[in-house]
Amino acid sequence: MLEAAKATGLRSLILTRYLDLQGSAGPLGFLMRYCPMLRNRMLADPSFLFKVGTEVVIDSCCATFAEVKKRGKDFWAEFELYAADLLVGIVVDIALVGMLAPYARIGKQSVSRGFLGRLNHVCGALPSSVFEAERPGIRFSLQQRIATYFYKGVLYGSVGFGCGLIGQGIANMIMTAKRSITKSEEDIPVPPLVKSAALWGVFLAVSSNTRYQIINGLERLVEASPLAKQVPPVAMAFTVGVRFANNIYGGMQFVDWAKWSGVQ
Repeated sequence: MLEAAKATGLRSLILTRYLDLQGSAGPLGFLMRYCPMLRNRMLADPSFLFKVGTEVVIDSCCATFAEVKKRGKDFWAEFELYAADLLVGIVVDIALVGMLAPYARIGKQSVSRGFLGRLNHVCGALPSSVFEAERPGIRFSLQQRIATYFYKGVLYGSVGFGCGLIGQGIANMIMTAKRSITKSEEDIPVPPLVKSAALWGVFLAVSSNTRYQIINGLERLVEASPLAKQVPPVAMAFTVGVRFANNIYGGMQFVDWAKWSGVQ
C-alpha cells in the first residue's frame, strides 16, 4: 500500500476499506493482509464474500432440488452422479464469482517482454466482467468488454473441464467400487470421464459465462441505485433472489445438457 501510494497514488476509499478490513477479528483480518486475491476483491466490492457464500448455499440447495426433480425415481440409482455434480458445483461456484468479481488495481502493473508478457498485460487490462463499472483512472473500451466475454469463457471452460475430470473421476471410482461388491440390474453405465469433463467445460464456457455476466450487470445496476445506497439490504436481497432464480434454471439446464449429450 505504501509503495503504491508513493508510485501512483492511492484512492482514499481503498485505503479506508483496507484499514477497516485488515483490522477485522478472526481469519478475515489475516487474509486481508496476506491473501492479495481476496484483499483486492474485497477492496473493490466489500460484499464479495457475501456473494460467494450466497452462491454456494443457494447452488447446493437448488442443485439438489433440480437433480431430484429431473432424475425422478432414478435419483438414488444415480446418486453418485448427483454427488459428483454437487462437489464440482461448490468448487465451480467459488470460481464463477471470483473470476467475474471486480478487483482493486493497486500500483503499477509490471510488463514482461515477449509474447506471453504482452498477452498477460493485455488480459490484465480487461475488465473483470463485461459490465464492470469504470472507476477513477480505470476506463474500458467496448472492444475490451467484448473481448472479456470470450476471455472469461475460456477461463470458465478450463475450470469446468478440470473440475469435471476430478469430480467425475471420483464418482466413477465410487460407482466401480460399488459394482465390484454388489451388482444390480438398476445400475447405470459408468459415464465416460473425458466426455463428462468436456460437457462441464462447454457448459461453463457458454451457459454459465453468459448467465453470470448478466447477473453481475444487474447487481451493478441495483447497487448503484439511490434506494440501495440508502437501504443496503435491498441490494443483498436482490443478490439472493437473482442468484436463486439463476441456479434453479442453471441446475435444470445442466441435467438436460447431460442427458442430451448422452453423458448421464
